[in-house]
Amino acid sequence: MAEKKITAGNFEQEVLRAEGTVLLDFWAPWCGPCRMLGPVLAELAEENEGSLTVGKVNVDEEGALAAQFGIASIPTLILFRAGVPVAKQIGFVPKERLEAFLRTPSPEA
Repeated sequence: MAEKKITAGNFEQEVLRAEGTVLLDFWAPWCGPCRMLGPVLAELAEENEGSLTVGKVNVDEEGALAAQFGIASIPTLILFRAGVPVAKQIGFVPKERLEAFLRTPSPEA
């Protein structure tokens, strides 16, 4: 499954109303660590197809969304479960740490 481009126009449908887990990647094309993280996220999306949606938010194009979530550094990943943000990760991390990050429990768990 390919990653989804998330914009202000589709954010509610693709993230807030999504059933299951959504991992949002706030990134920019000029960001070196973002480019390093991209293939890792694509691999995770493919390996977890059906249980994980990976969304990409280009902060240059979607400044309002970035501001809404207080994005000051990129890449920043925010993990959503049933439309609720449950965890945030800033900066590049290896795949093993991302897999652990994806196991972050929901607040009600």
